[in-house]
Amino acid sequence: MTGPSKIILAWSGGKDSCLALHELLRSEEFQIVSLLTTVTRDYARISMHGVRQELLEAQSASLRLPLDRVLIPKGADNRTYEAAMAEALLSWRERGVMRIAFGDLFLEDVRAYRERMLAPLGIEALFPLWRRDTRECAHLFLKLGFRAVVVCADASKLEAHFTGREYDESFLRDLPEGIDPCGENGEFHTFVYDGPLFSEAIRFTIGERVERDGFHFCDLVPQA
Repeated sequence: MTGPSKIILAWSGGKDSCLALHELLRSEEFQIVSLLTTVTRDYARISMHGVRQELLEAQSASLRLPLDRVLIPKGADNRTYEAAMAEALLSWRERGVMRIAFGDLFLEDVRAYRERMLAPLGIEALFPLWRRDTRECAHLFLKLGFRAVVVCADASKLEAHFTGREYDESFLRDLPEGIDPCGENGEFHTFVYDGPLFSEAIRFTIGERVERDGFHFCDLVPQA
């Protein structure tokens, strides 16, 4: 009789990957052996989200799950990103891990890109939240007791004051019309700092807000 299938989870530190983790842990089919996160080497921050590596490591420790960081340089193009990911995933395949899960919800082109990238590596992509209603996902995330803060927003879609806010019912009510409640179209990104899977809350203070490359970022400063 075989045991659960070993799997890694693409981890952004945000609510969708956290909800995907929650779904995977409910199943006896999988054993999560590591979180896998892309980190921009020059800044020591989670790529795209801009969250400091120290907070990412604090998440890993509180979730009691190993962390595998895929380091890429600032301004990395797709080829550089794909090469770094391939190296990490092939290393996991050598250890018998043949699957990786993502928190994507409905973007067909993103799913197709991931599957196309993974196919030559012999790695299967799983999408535990696929086609779930995003409003239902948002409310489920809050109902389960997870807590997150908005760390990044597309400047063409949201004003700077949306960053640094708690991701809660008030935030959802204030979103302009046409903005996905999970930010699935890239409108905003979050950092999860507490919830039922965490052994302790991640401590931080709200730092400065900056605009860079068409995005508003709110820095989170780790606290001891």
